[in-house]
Amino acid sequence: MQRMSKATARHRCPWCLGSERYLRYHDEEWGVPVHNDRRLFEFLILEGAQAGLSWSTILNKRENYRKAFARFDPAKVARFGAREAKKLMADAGIVRNRLKIRSAIDNARAFLDVRREFGSFDAYLWGFVDGRSLQGLRRSMKQVPARTHLSDAITKDLKRRGFRFVGSTIVYAFMQAIGMVNDHLTDCFRCTQLQTRPSPRSSAKLSGK
Repeated sequence: MQRMSKATARHRCPWCLGSERYLRYHDEEWGVPVHNDRRLFEFLILEGAQAGLSWSTILNKRENYRKAFARFDPAKVARFGAREAKKLMADAGIVRNRLKIRSAIDNARAFLDVRREFGSFDAYLWGFVDGRSLQGLRRSMKQVPARTHLSDAITKDLKRRGFRFVGSTIVYAFMQAIGMVNDHLTDCFRCTQLQTRPSPRSSAKLSGK
């Protein structure tokens, strides 16, 4: 409780104030640039699982997802067949939606295809922003969009490559989570901390970009 009282003394994005888990996620993960392929795959799966649900529901099931989806190793998930899918449907620790489970497996295969083409999923994805985080600089939650022209473009390309459950709203939430866009509000202490921009990473160029 002492930690909670100290933590709440800082200005934060209002959406994170509902629980200690939300607070930690906001302070330690949300908006931090992610360049590790396995972590990118994790967020891709979790954001797809969230569709129609609250993010708190997914955070509460996150450890169960790690166990159910081979610690988010895309190569292992891509090998899941009917037996594994049936086992996942019986797992009360995750969202037991047949379409979401099937799409997670299909997305693992598409993820590997992208990695073969670009060297890493990181190079492919961050190529859309030339390796730099976009700064939202929003003053209120009303100014935070649910989707953007960029999320529309990424969605279109992901779908062309065989990904599913990657609508523009899901993709924009994914972009926020992995730090492609810094959407911490301007009065949130994390906004300034995450504004430091590293030099652009060398990344593969996207055909047709």
